[in-house]
Amino acid sequence: MGRGMYDAAGAWGGTNPFAGPLFVLTHRLQDQPAAASGFTFVSGLDEALVQATGVAGGKDVSIGGGADVIRQALADGRVDELVLSTAPVILGSSKRLFDGFDHDVDLEIVKAVSSTFATHVRYAVKR
Repeated sequence: MGRGMYDAAGAWGGTNPFAGPLFVLTHRLQDQPAAASGFTFVSGLDEALVQATGVAGGKDVSIGGGADVIRQALADGRVDELVLSTAPVILGSSKRLFDGFDHDVDLEIVKAVSSTFATHVRYAVKR
């Protein structure tokens, strides 16, 4: 996940809420929290994926946002599935997910789940 998302979430109160370790891409490695927090700061996508794959023990590795991290992973061909969630609200400003992305990526809808709060669409990235 990117540093912007980590910061926007208030570092989840200082404790990783996810089931596995979380690698945060950042240029400010000196801000690394204590190991017990469950967060590891890394300087780039490749380093994050190497470490995540190493601890995943053959299980899937998930890549979270922000938008910059997702664009990097898609551009590098590191994404097998893409899950996009939309909520019925319009925000006036934010970072656009595909702004400046100049790669063509073919997707196939695998599953869509909708409620009054959000629609989640899982896509397979076609190679």
